[in-house]
Amino acid sequence: MTSIRHARRWATAVTAAAVLWSTGTAYADDVPGGTTKPPADKPSGGSANQNIYASATHSQIKVRQIKGPTSGKRGSLAPVDSNWKPPACWYEPVFTAEGLKEFVDKEDGNGDVGVHESWYGKRLWTDHYDDGKPETNFDDTQSTAPGYKNYNIGKKGYFWRSVAPDDTDPASWDCGRIMFWQDDNTVPKIPHAPTTKTLAEYAYDKVKIPDTKIELKPQGKSTVNLPTWVWLDKGTFQDVTVRAELPNTGLWAETTAKPVALHLEPGTDDAETYPASGDCTFKDDGSIGTPYKTGDADKTPPCGITYLRATSGEPYRLKASVTWQITWKGSGGTGGNNLPNGTFETTQDMNVQEIQSVNR
Repeated sequence: MTSIRHARRWATAVTAAAVLWSTGTAYADDVPGGTTKPPADKPSGGSANQNIYASATHSQIKVRQIKGPTSGKRGSLAPVDSNWKPPACWYEPVFTAEGLKEFVDKEDGNGDVGVHESWYGKRLWTDHYDDGKPETNFDDTQSTAPGYKNYNIGKKGYFWRSVAPDDTDPASWDCGRIMFWQDDNTVPKIPHAPTTKTLAEYAYDKVKIPDTKIELKPQGKSTVNLPTWVWLDKGTFQDVTVRAELPNTGLWAETTAKPVALHLEPGTDDAETYPASGDCTFKDDGSIGTPYKTGDADKTPPCGITYLRATSGEPYRLKASVTWQITWKGSGGTGGNNLPNGTFETTQDMNVQEIQSVNR
């Protein structure tokens, strides 16, 4: 999909608006790389009309955390695959037949029929959804959307519409159908229809992980050529599970993040990590490493660092990142481990002193 094609679509929308000025205006968003700007008076919506005005960024998906800590400092996971991102757009049910008619009558037909297309004027809505007039989809082929009679009132089902968490993402243009009807208890068999994996990916983006705080001995200041022990007590980190459900579809998914490894980066090349890779794995009880005990100063820790050069004025910046393994399960017996693992990183200062000796 090129910006030239997008600009042509914009020109088509403007021409249609000129013809339909007395009855309504069809407005199509411009796209990244285009040369035209959308009208300044395009409604931005509000809580009262959230379902229709905010279609581009507000999903009907319900999300809740069902396992793991919910308090304290937390943050989002960074996927280890930097190319991965949650789905850019999909379709979901938003109106019953009666609900759409009520909206059109109440709001005088001002709102969104898709991620990048808005209709302003009641006549546009009644022509297509009440009187059966065909309309053009805002997709690659500009396919024809058949019209409806009396909003399909009396039928069981929902009108579905596209949604995109970030409507500036070029990939959000892939969901170009205008709002369409789907019978009850069915999911449309079209590209970008929601699946349990869609919900699992959506839930992944909502997972909040507790801050990474590691125990050190000695704390705050290490000594050159003497190991600094690193450990995490059992229970410090727990699995986190987020559930996502899409109402009126029967679709749900639960995404679970499980801590599996701690990676240490000393903040200088003049250091050795234990193990050499810097990766300390979680034990079965959820702990990492071994707590330091008196008399362990000259021993090699299972998880730790030895600094080979003292700091001079500026401390080293020790990075500690926990890797979280991601799995998911969903309705219909679906699930898997085909989502990328994630990491969460914190940094703390490390001062390193020279060994002090006394000559007699």
